[in-house]
Amino acid sequence: MRHVLSALVQNVPGVLSHIAGMLASRGYNIDSLAVGETEDPQLSRMTFVVVGSDNVLDQVRKQLEKIVTVVRVDDIGSQDHVERDLMLIKVSAPAARRAEISQLVEIFRGRIVDVASDTLIIEIAGQEGKVEAFIEMIRPFGIIELARTGRIALARGKGEEQTPVQK
Repeated sequence: MRHVLSALVQNVPGVLSHIAGMLASRGYNIDSLAVGETEDPQLSRMTFVVVGSDNVLDQVRKQLEKIVTVVRVDDIGSQDHVERDLMLIKVSAPAARRAEISQLVEIFRGRIVDVASDTLIIEIAGQEGKVEAFIEMIRPFGIIELARTGRIALARGKGEEQTPVQK
């Protein structure tokens, strides 16, 4: 089972390596990880996707909550939430095929963000399934490079049901 966790952490050097190292040392596989500053510059949000049973989820959460720099851990996957992936993909794009590629990008509500003489860089954002589907559709054109963010997610609503971990 796939679980999406969000951890608010103090924005201090080494917090990412500390948390990732702790999870790895306990044998938990991180399927996706994205980190970025929040609306409060003293805090960062780490969004994890882990695969495993509910017991695995509980153990990961408990381990995260023990870390001093962790302010709060939320199981976003169990709530009504919005999640997105972002991908940049460079494809082979000879002049004769650009119109076809552009139509495909438009269908997926993507954007062409760079044009070179024989390549295009395309930006696609959306749920994981949409990103995966675009990759499969564009593959016959020739993928040169691909970069993806980890999953990011936020619970819908005001979030009053989320309570911080007491330290």
